[in-house]
Amino acid sequence: QVQLVESGGGLVQAGGSLRLSCAASGRTFSNYRMGWFRQAPGKEREFVATLSRSGGTTNYADSVKGRFTISRDNAKNTVYLQMNSLKPEDTAVYYCAATVGGSRWYLGSGYEYWGQGTQVTVSS
Repeated sequence: QVQLVESGGGLVQAGGSLRLSCAASGRTFSNYRMGWFRQAPGKEREFVATLSRSGGTTNYADSVKGRFTISRDNAKNTVYLQMNSLKPEDTAVYYCAATVGGSRWYLGSGYEYWGQGTQVTVSS
């Protein structure tokens, strides 16, 4: 198994930036495709971004493309989500996820391991 712990959430004004981190432990980090999802109050969890094992391939939800960047440091067992030009509609709990597979990288059900989440609140 792999354990995931997110950090870096907080309150920021619209137009601001935050960087989320997700530290992994337990198994070889580089064996896992990593993803970020988010869930706003009253809404279903949605895909945000994903990153291949090597970090060479990324995919983003249309709503965050051009504003968010996912990256990983396999030496530090950490995946990051740099969020720029934040909007109030980005307010949500953000979750880090890991999978040994990867064909369903855009679905929550495609990931076996999840962190506890970190709150991001963007004020207008």
